[in-house]
Amino acid sequence: MSDPGLAQPLDEVSGLPPATAARTARITLAASRYCALSGWAVVGEMPLPNGRRADLLALLPDGGFVIIEVKSCARDYLADGKWPEYRDYCDRLYFAVDLDFPQALLPEAAGLLVAEGGEAVRLREAPAHPLAPARRRALLHRFATLAAVRLAALADPAGHAARRAALRAE
Repeated sequence: MSDPGLAQPLDEVSGLPPATAARTARITLAASRYCALSGWAVVGEMPLPNGRRADLLALLPDGGFVIIEVKSCARDYLADGKWPEYRDYCDRLYFAVDLDFPQALLPEAAGLLVAEGGEAVRLREAPAHPLAPARRRALLHRFATLAAVRLAALADPAGHAARRAALRAE
């Protein structure tokens, strides 16, 4: 039996308690599958020019961008007020949650995806707020570059590690 006064161990990658990290991973996977089934190209953990990182950034067939912010629980949402800063880097903004999430907390100004069992459905469309053409072009370049680097790392992990080491040495 564990002592409730002791701190929970944290997931080494996410820094979250293991159960929360697993829940976040399930929602993220379901939202990524939703994107793929919708014909959207998706990149996870996408660094944005403002220093934030989008959980998922999807490129739509028409050239539009969607950011999906994954929330695993009410505390996760309430403790994180940075989501409005994502609007400047997408045409539409969604939250992705699971069935247990209290959806009434989420703003009507964002779309809603709900995940269950590895799948997600869109319950609310996100309002459109089109990007300026110059920002869209810059974001497309960033998206393509990161996707290509990640693909190259999968194809040649040793080469990717050598490249990262060389960049750190500069």
